[in-house]
Amino acid sequence: MGTFILKRLLHMIPILLGVSLLTFLLMSLTPGGYLQSLKQNPQISPETVEKLLAKFRLDQPWYVQYLHWLKNVATGDFGYSIQYKISATDLITARLWNTFLLSFFATVVAWCIAVPLGIWAAVNKDSLVDRACSLIAFVGLSIPEILLALLALMFAAATGWFPIGGAQGSLYDLMSPTERFWNRAHHLVLPVLVLSASSLAGIMRQMRSNLLDTLRAEYVTAARAKGLPEGWVIYKHALRNAINPLLTIFGYSLAGLLSGAFIVENIMAWPGLGRLTIEAYTAKDSMLVVDSVVMATALLIVGNFVADVMLAWSDPRIRLKE
Repeated sequence: MGTFILKRLLHMIPILLGVSLLTFLLMSLTPGGYLQSLKQNPQISPETVEKLLAKFRLDQPWYVQYLHWLKNVATGDFGYSIQYKISATDLITARLWNTFLLSFFATVVAWCIAVPLGIWAAVNKDSLVDRACSLIAFVGLSIPEILLALLALMFAAATGWFPIGGAQGSLYDLMSPTERFWNRAHHLVLPVLVLSASSLAGIMRQMRSNLLDTLRAEYVTAARAKGLPEGWVIYKHALRNAINPLLTIFGYSLAGLLSGAFIVENIMAWPGLGRLTIEAYTAKDSMLVVDSVVMATALLIVGNFVADVMLAWSDPRIRLKE
């Protein structure tokens, strides 16, 4: 297991290098830039702009900038955000934490609801419960996240039950630790529900399909023929094999959550990595765009890594193939 984990960790390095290099190249081909727009400001002298270009090495070829960025990243320095005028490391750390919270709780909600519903629907196949779960899945897969986020904002505005946008209230700094916790949780509810909706529907349908296929297997029929209780047959023999394929799609579901988080964050004004990336790209803050894309890729890779480890732990044959 240790060798398996080490190999997976080593695989992350070339992926991150490739993503950072490609992003750096694409941003270098993008016309204009934040400092270039300053040249049009009559209150800023051309000499000042030239000094800023030299300070941030933007007057050098893109590959020289990339190598300098790579050297700084190795020491934990992600550069400086020209747009926000603060350290990119501090800015990304705060936004990355918000995106992690949103994706983590959306994953927990989706899986904790979808797996039991999928099992319930499979055990009660063609019943009213199964049809209700199918309706939930159909609605969840049919409504785009953009529309669902807009509907959630309309609901919050009409009822006043939930805050509209942001990760915390205006008086957050004056609150006690307990009040801060509940304030953050209150702001998380709607974005988490919106983000987990489509993922929940897909996982539930997959769980139902996997369990139905497993219940038709010969070893399950043999277990029933031995007189074992139906609950024991389902939850002891069939469920573990039915869940294994779900562990495989865990990484893909996390990828969907991260891409969905970019949409949800921008529509619902959640201050996460997705919103930061769009803001940085709009302002042509190329260094911050690269940092944001690399950190989003790192989150995705970590999610796939967790899925691989879970699958290898559940099925020893995966470890033996390595």
